[in-house]
Amino acid sequence: MSAVICPALAADAVSTEYRRSMARRALVLLMALGLLLLGVLLDAATGPAMLPVGEVACAVFGYPADSSVQAIVWSIRLPVALMAIAVGAALGLSGAIMQAILNNPLASSYTLGISAGAGFGASLVIVLGISLPVPDNYAIASNAILFAGVACAGVYWIGGARKASAEGLVLAGIALLFLFQGLSSLLQMVASPESLQQVVFWLFGSLQKSTWPKFWAMLTVLVVCVPWLARDVWGLTALKLGDARAAALGVNVSALRIRSFVLISALTGVAVAFVGTIGFVGLVAPHLARMLIGEDQRGFLPASGLLGAVLLSLASVASKTISPGAIFPIGIVTSLIGVPFFIWMVLRNRKSYW
Repeated sequence: MSAVICPALAADAVSTEYRRSMARRALVLLMALGLLLLGVLLDAATGPAMLPVGEVACAVFGYPADSSVQAIVWSIRLPVALMAIAVGAALGLSGAIMQAILNNPLASSYTLGISAGAGFGASLVIVLGISLPVPDNYAIASNAILFAGVACAGVYWIGGARKASAEGLVLAGIALLFLFQGLSSLLQMVASPESLQQVVFWLFGSLQKSTWPKFWAMLTVLVVCVPWLARDVWGLTALKLGDARAAALGVNVSALRIRSFVLISALTGVAVAFVGTIGFVGLVAPHLARMLIGEDQRGFLPASGLLGAVLLSLASVASKTISPGAIFPIGIVTSLIGVPFFIWMVLRNRKSYW
């Protein structure tokens, strides 16, 4: 009798645990969406002229509001606030993909040289005027996207010399990080004072030059990449078991990594092209998602994107409130807030969840 009952009890326990896991995942995603909405409203309300959050909410959602508030929100503040969540989502997703395909918690577009490659491409335009044959307004963006792709291709090509193992790809990324940082430093050394100031400010990262066309371009990249990424969710989950086991389950590991690098290149290149180099979002957001939801990529990837958007939105608010009347570069804020938070998170959670 017990031999019949025990499997049934075990199945019920598994089913109950699965339902709890799904409920927890839904709760986390709903809370992240709520924080995201709050972050957008606070971001739109914060600036040299502080606006009432209620008036801002009315202006955003189409309710009657003061005409001056509507003008400030829709023409100046909202493009910045929405660009923050779009770029944060792109960086969070790219970091999550990078950590999944390399099975390494330290991997992100920033730590493996993709952002540095994009920064070098932009510096080439600013300092030497070397760019693709495109209109001047798109020269920096196109070069940043091109060199993000070059960095991704370099990581895969150099890592491929070691049969594209995860360890080889990580080492290749670290090598390219130092290479592009060195090349960017060389450009800064020969730059004129005006160009040097422009390069340094751009490398700090800033959301203040965000416009509606740039936001729509960033959103288009996200809309194109997310369905493509959704196709590979099961493969990315299998890859967490290791290359050999994923291959045994029918996953073409090499093709999966190539597709993933193309997505990382697009997400990171466009984000860096519009707002400059922003670190730690792509590293911290996946860790937060892993702590709250776990390794199942069906919840891990959307949570990483949402939490990346929340982090950058709140960082944008902080950049405008740290010193009233001044706006700190967003890259400095994410580093000053992100590093202590990341250290606290690691020390607080001594158990090995990654």
